[in-house]
Formats: sequence, C-alpha cells, structure tokens
Amino acid sequence: MSIRFRITLFLLLVGVVGAAPIFAGSAAIGTVAGSLNATVSGQALLANGTVFSGDLLQVNEGAAVIALANGSRMTLGSETQAQFFKETDGVTLDLAKGNVSMFHPANGSPVAVTAASWSITPAKGYKTAGRVAMVNKDEVMVTATQGSLHVAGNGRAMDVAQGKTITLLSKNAAMPQTGTSQKLVSGNAGLEAGALGAGVVAAILAGVAMSRAGDARDAANAANTQAASATSAATAATSAANAATSAANAANSTSNQVGCALNAQANSMDEPSPYTPPAGQTCP
Repeated sequence: MSIRFRITLFLLLVGVVGAAPIFAGSAAIGTVAGSLNATVSGQALLANGTVFSGDLLQVNEGAAVIALANGSRMTLGSETQAQFFKETDGVTLDLAKGNVSMFHPANGSPVAVTAASWSITPAKGYKTAGRVAMVNKDEVMVTATQGSLHVAGNGRAMDVAQGKTITLLSKNAAMPQTGTSQKLVSGNAGLEAGALGAGVVAAILAGVAMSRAGDARDAANAANTQAASATSAATAATSAANAATSAANAANSTSNQVGCALNAQANSMDEPSPYTPPAGQTCP
C-alpha cells in the first residue's frame, strides 16, 4: 500500500467521522427539560435526553417539557400523545390527543402545533405563550395567554388575541366561538392546559421528588415492618433461650436431688457419699 493511498484513506475516514455528528444531529429537534410518567416511542422519556424528528411522545398522568431551539418550549400535559417533526425552517408538533402549552420568544425559531385539520402558530416577532387542547377528534380549543396565536385550517384563518379562547370545529361546523375561559371541557371530564415555562419544569421536578419521597416512605415502612419482624423474632428467641435456661436449671436441680438421694442411701449403709453437689447447690 503506497504512502499516498494511505494518506488519502486516512483523510477520507477523518471526513466520514467528522461528518457523522452532523448527520446524526440533523434530525434532532430539542432536549427533554423535564419529564414525569412519559415515554418516547415506548421507552421512558429521560431528562436531558434528545428528541428527534418523528419521535412519538406519550404522557400518562404527568407532563413533559421539551426545550427547542432559541428558547422555545413545548409542554405536553397529562394523557397527551403527540409527534414531533423537523421542518425546513422550524419544528411542528402534531397533537393526536391531550393538550400542549407552548412558549415562543420573540426571536425563536418557527414552531407550530397541528391538531385535527388546524395549524396554530405564534405571532412572528413577539414573545408568545398559549395552549392547544384536543377536546375530541372534531373539536380543538386554543388559548392565547401572552401575545397572539394565528390559526389556519379548513379554508379559514384568524388570530387569537391575548386572554382569549376559541373553539375550532370541523369544516362542516359553525365558525369558531371566542371567549375568555381557559377551562376546556370534554364530556363530563374537565381538561385544563398545564402551566408553562419554568413553573412547569418546577412542577414536574416536584412531582418527581414527591414520587421519590413516596418510594422512600414505602421503603421506610417496609424497613419498619422488617425491623418489627426482627424484633418479634428476637423476642421469640429470647423467650426460647429463657425457656431453655429454665429447663436446664430444672434438670440440674433434679440431678442434684438424685445425687443427694444416693448420698443418703450410702450414708445409711455407713459408706462414704459418692456424690458431691456442684457449686451453688447443697444436699439437705
């Protein structure tokens, strides 16, 4: 193998290795800022993990906070299922069920939430926060808590002003209704979009801490139970030892009585005593 060929091969390998992280990271859309009772593609969603385009997130009784580029965040609430997709100029979250809160700084990369046939995006150039909830497959509720949200779909487009909530129906239903309520109701169950930003992260971490505290409490209770069992066993062992000691003392007393009886019999025959009582015992 010539020196020139070796150098060429080395440079090629360096180029491949150097490019690997770029290709590996090309589908990454964000990191997990906090998670409680959530999975990604069936696996536990761990804090500081990377979320990739196409990842399907499922939240049970908990929440998950995903930090996106340039300070944007999306918070998936309880009983939520959603999938992230990396677009040419940003990130889209396709909401299948549940609810999601979004925070988008003024200079953040474009983000969008799609639900049913609707697309919800933050107003450009302004700090924006809002919530999107799937009430059912044909009804979506959108709340703007800061700034405004732009809604488009079914041949219609509108802006949701700060402090307003709209109900988006199917294309065959009536025009969206506006209001100020942030309570989202489906059937006889109430859905309320989760808090947003650092407060959510703190709430999730608090939930994790509470869960761990509960595990520690259960472990402490189990330890107390084991200690109680050990104490009972020790008490039983002590009782058994005491019983054994009493039995041994009784046996010694009986043995001494027998020896003394032998001495009495020998002495009645003018013979010396064959038995000497042990220390602490005497013959009558």
